[in-house]
Amino acid sequence: MKNRKNYLQRALGLSLFVSLVVAAGCKKSFLDVPPQATPPAVTFWKTAGDADKAVNATYANLHEWTNIAFAPIAVESMGSDDAEKGSSPDDASFMNDFDTFTASSTEGQIADFWSGEYKTINLANQVLDNVPAISMDGNLKNRYLAEVKFIRAYAYFRLVRAFGDVPLRLHLPKDASQYNIPRTPKAQVWAAIEADLTDAAAVLPQSYDANNLGRITKGAALALHAKAAMYQAKWADVLNYTNQVMSLGYTLFPNFEKQFRTDNENNSESVFEIQCAFIDGNGGASNSQYSQVQGVRGVTGGGWGFNVPTQNLVNEFETGDPRKEGTIIFRGTTTAEGDPIAAVGDNPMYNYKSYVPFSQFHNGYNEGCQQNIRVIRFADVLLMNAEAANEQGNATLALTSLEKVRARARNGNAAILPAVSTTDKVALRTAIWHERRVELAMEFDRYFDVIRQGRGAAVFGPKGWKANKNEVWPVPQNEIDLSARTLTQNPGY
Repeated sequence: MKNRKNYLQRALGLSLFVSLVVAAGCKKSFLDVPPQATPPAVTFWKTAGDADKAVNATYANLHEWTNIAFAPIAVESMGSDDAEKGSSPDDASFMNDFDTFTASSTEGQIADFWSGEYKTINLANQVLDNVPAISMDGNLKNRYLAEVKFIRAYAYFRLVRAFGDVPLRLHLPKDASQYNIPRTPKAQVWAAIEADLTDAAAVLPQSYDANNLGRITKGAALALHAKAAMYQAKWADVLNYTNQVMSLGYTLFPNFEKQFRTDNENNSESVFEIQCAFIDGNGGASNSQYSQVQGVRGVTGGGWGFNVPTQNLVNEFETGDPRKEGTIIFRGTTTAEGDPIAAVGDNPMYNYKSYVPFSQFHNGYNEGCQQNIRVIRFADVLLMNAEAANEQGNATLALTSLEKVRARARNGNAAILPAVSTTDKVALRTAIWHERRVELAMEFDRYFDVIRQGRGAAVFGPKGWKANKNEVWPVPQNEIDLSARTLTQNPGY
């Protein structure tokens, strides 16, 4: 195992510690492994080692089933025009309800997504409420708290995009009266997200040593803050935060396709990755199913074949754009890593960004369990910068940031992807939106991008999307029932 995975092994090895700090069910039998030597809660939260375990458990939870598998695919990807269910027609057909916007409040993936994010928030709140009282190195304590504030902000970011108003809980409940709380207006949720990210960016380091590579950095906090501001159309803030990230030394990885392979995890373009790994002898810790559920169906080392690209996405790529082949695995081709894909199968194409070469499959473990999940890349930061600059009337900066992304994709081939030259604000905005789609395809942003751009009816209308309803998903009915109807439902559901 490479040094960059040393911190990761500690975090993943402690993934079962989650059972100590939150009671939650698991979706897959391989997670049903009893924790070894779990300390009673009354003896925990005493030492620096306890703080370390709790923070690592919070990290490890990020690649748990409800955070990276079916529920996020349903809620964050299926509604877009980039992706459809895939797999075989009769396998998990409920996923089609997200593609046609007919998913109801009783749909299990909606409930899983909601509970998965609140599990993350609960873990974060336990750290934030308990670690301050531990006697330990002050700088390390502050860094731990900053890392966890980022994780909490990330969970709320996902929730508010998906549901709008959501209950905002920033501390553990002190008594029974605090368990059921109403939905908080989304403006206040966004404000809490931004406050956490401001605090985190002020403390987090720009980088780590090899043993801690993969922990959350200052750049990650600034980039997520820019993204939160973008969803609120706070363009001056987006420009400010992306400019700061652009000064921190990130660079675009030279090869678009190769940046997503396991050999190039945590590369120069990576701003925030969820860390995953194959750990020999520890199936409970090698539990990421992100690659498995999206892998090429019907081959050893592939996967289940869900969340596949659409022809609509294929058609969006400009002629000769190598990102098409770096994003989509087509039937009847051979991957750049040498895996032949049969010409006949359940689906005509698969997600290349989640692909792990079949030779890296370990029998008895999830296919691709070692694949890190790229959440924020520097290319995204550049495109946010371009969009914000254009909205602020700075076409020169917008074109400069946009061209950096296109130039990397062009990879020296002057015959493809000509530089965008228009300074017309509307035309440049359209060009940036196009670039976001092809650059970030299959990375769980397209659906929410279209919504924030106000184009839901135009783009998703043919799929069944309805204005004043489908801007958000329904609140899970079971959560409403458990709250004794303290929670309310979104309009139209």
